[in-house]
Amino acid sequence: MLKIPPHQVAGHKAGNGKLGPLVDESGRFYKPLQGDERGSNELKFYTSFSSDTRIPEHISKFFPTFYGTQLIEASDGSGLKPHLVLQDLSIGRVNPSIVDIKMGSRTWAPEASEEYIQKCLKKDRETSSLPLGFRLSGIQIYGNKESGYWKPERTSMQNLSAEKLKTILKKFVSSNTSPDMNLQPDCAFAATVYGGSTGILSQLLELKAWFEDQTMYHFYSCSILMSFEKELALEGKNPGGQIKLIDFAHVIEGKGVIDHNFLGGLCSLIKFISEILTAPNEHITEVVPSVNGVN
Repeated sequence: MLKIPPHQVAGHKAGNGKLGPLVDESGRFYKPLQGDERGSNELKFYTSFSSDTRIPEHISKFFPTFYGTQLIEASDGSGLKPHLVLQDLSIGRVNPSIVDIKMGSRTWAPEASEEYIQKCLKKDRETSSLPLGFRLSGIQIYGNKESGYWKPERTSMQNLSAEKLKTILKKFVSSNTSPDMNLQPDCAFAATVYGGSTGILSQLLELKAWFEDQTMYHFYSCSILMSFEKELALEGKNPGGQIKLIDFAHVIEGKGVIDHNFLGGLCSLIKFISEILTAPNEHITEVVPSVNGVN
């Protein structure tokens, strides 16, 4: 039985006659294959990446498992449509807190049309992408059974100053999840979610080490999905903090050149997370991603 993903925080959503992804009970995520070059490009990436023996196992774990393509009934009622069949990243999670972070100060690939470049450039300039190297595309933070999720409008999360963006990343790992942006987050779960040998910061650093060397792909307009279970943290258990890379419609061949655009955004994000861990009550130091991807 296919249904609309209950924990999708960004991207095109199914429902009300709109085309969007679906999930089943077995842990598979069905993403509509876009009919233009974006669809063929994403399929090409997954096919190549999933069979590329040069990708270390400790890196492939950061990407959704790819199960091929399948014709299924589209969510918009338009009949059978090809879908990418991927790992459902929220399977097994009961009340996950999730944030979708679009990486890079530039979200358009060099081969894109001039019209598309101008569209992306406008948004990159109007959001935190250009100055900070990444922007928030969507977020949901679980409070408790009574309050449910805090899930602000996606557009309100994108044009944030460094200070407000840091507040959101602090709120993500806090017990006080009030929508009041003037309420100082307590960062109660920062150490267990962001910190530790298996926490999100450690994973980001592991990914960074690979991006400092890999020249196979350039990941334009790709996102990092960060998630964990607050209820497990409250019980003193491992909250399962994890990162996954998603959305590969604009990936291109690296041609022997390091992906400085993604790496610069990754270094910027790591700096934000590191400062939250080491000084949760201090203000952020303004971050300007280097053109060489190193801060």
